[in-house]
Amino acid sequence: MPEYEFCDVYVPRGVSRGATTRLLTDHAEYGHWELDRLRLYPDGSRRVRLRRRIIRQVRATW
Repeated sequence: MPEYEFCDVYVPRGVSRGATTRLLTDHAEYGHWELDRLRLYPDGSRRVRLRRRIIRQVRATW
């Protein structure tokens, strides 16, 4: 079962849809995050949860 780490991002209601897209694209491209959940609130604000896989190295024992 893969392990993930999470990052919560809050986007206030005044931020445009295009700016939010650019923000999330930058997180995905440079931080290797992917979208886990997006919640849009009635006032227009968004709460985004991003995730990325934790890759653990296995130590070789000789």
